[in-house]
Amino acid sequence: MVDVILGLQWGDEGKGKIVDFFAKEYDIVARFQGGPNAGHTLYVGDRKVVLHQIPSGVFHDGVINLIGNGVVLDPVVLKRECDTVASFGIDLKKNLFISERTHLILPTHRALDKAAELSKGNQKIGSTLKGIGPTYMDKTGRNGLRVGDVLDKNFTTSYIKLRLKHQRLLDNYNFQEDISAWEEEFFEALEFLKKLNIVNGEYFINNAIRSGKKVLAEGAQGSMLDIDFGTFPYVTSSSTISAGVCSGLGIAPQQIRDVIGVTKAYCTRVGSGPFPTELTDETGEELRKIGNEFGATTGRPRRCGWIDLVALQFACMINGVTRIVMTKADVLDSFKELKVCTAYKLDGKETKEIPFQMDRQRPEPVYLPFDGWNKASSAANSYADLPETMKSYVQFINQYLGVSVQYISNGPGREQIIQVK
Repeated sequence: MVDVILGLQWGDEGKGKIVDFFAKEYDIVARFQGGPNAGHTLYVGDRKVVLHQIPSGVFHDGVINLIGNGVVLDPVVLKRECDTVASFGIDLKKNLFISERTHLILPTHRALDKAAELSKGNQKIGSTLKGIGPTYMDKTGRNGLRVGDVLDKNFTTSYIKLRLKHQRLLDNYNFQEDISAWEEEFFEALEFLKKLNIVNGEYFINNAIRSGKKVLAEGAQGSMLDIDFGTFPYVTSSSTISAGVCSGLGIAPQQIRDVIGVTKAYCTRVGSGPFPTELTDETGEELRKIGNEFGATTGRPRRCGWIDLVALQFACMINGVTRIVMTKADVLDSFKELKVCTAYKLDGKETKEIPFQMDRQRPEPVYLPFDGWNKASSAANSYADLPETMKSYVQFINQYLGVSVQYISNGPGREQIIQVK
């Protein structure tokens, strides 16, 4: 049996905390896509930890964590993360496994990412410059190197061959930066990677399912950044939706039971691209300040706006969402009035459908105003303790989406999650 947790917006919905919260109910937590451009923030005791590639179940005793083949892996970032996790007394030899089919991010992938983004001028897509896009391009172009290749005696030869191909591309960009230090760090990290548990991921996870183990598939980024269904071309390079679980872990569709979608009580986006409900005024700045909306991976300030139910309903539809978790509800505590986007206006007509090319068609949000609760909710321990106005806000969203918010996160702490009755 496999359940899925994924983002329903443009990423940064707080998935790491939610996976951490649910992980104790599962035997395996498995990342199925994305790379070190993801930042899942957890609080372990009074310490803040940001995981980029290691699944968010790693701090739970007895829970196995698998990095699936749909992920692109930077060994340097992985080593750094492993060192952080090990400082908590976690034995990664016991609970971290990596699929041998997982593609590797090379130093030249990072260089290509930077060179390509710089060449775009004011048409930048907002890449995190982690080498994600070029790595997925090599994957689909059948040129990439995978984790299992590291164990082959001819790996260095294969690496040099691919590096030369990348160098020709970098020469076309007139990219002059010296990456020799990156390479040195990369090969040191590969020696560390070889000592970890490298497995045949699809057999590993299917054998576990057959033996009755419960699997939680963890997604990165968000549904509106999906390579097919997101706001193309301002998207990530992988399938961020529930369909990506099958190709990213090697499991059959009928194995999936629940799809748990995570959304903020408002909306944010990092980088370039369409964002119909973005607030560029004082209200948007207040949301950013109260919500501490700065990227966990990049530190970039996030663009902030009201919740977009048109996009959220679309995400629920393409993912087959069965349950919703709403995060950061407490960020709205001090607002006297809230707004909810219930439709778009395109060419003078209202629609509840996502347009084909949102950056060209520029939909105008149609808002429904809501009274804010204007009182603290972070101390609430049960649904009954939450402000009535917050309950009305959530109930409206449930009715609009046809899927219920079953959990509300009202603070950053592990324990600050309330089950909706």
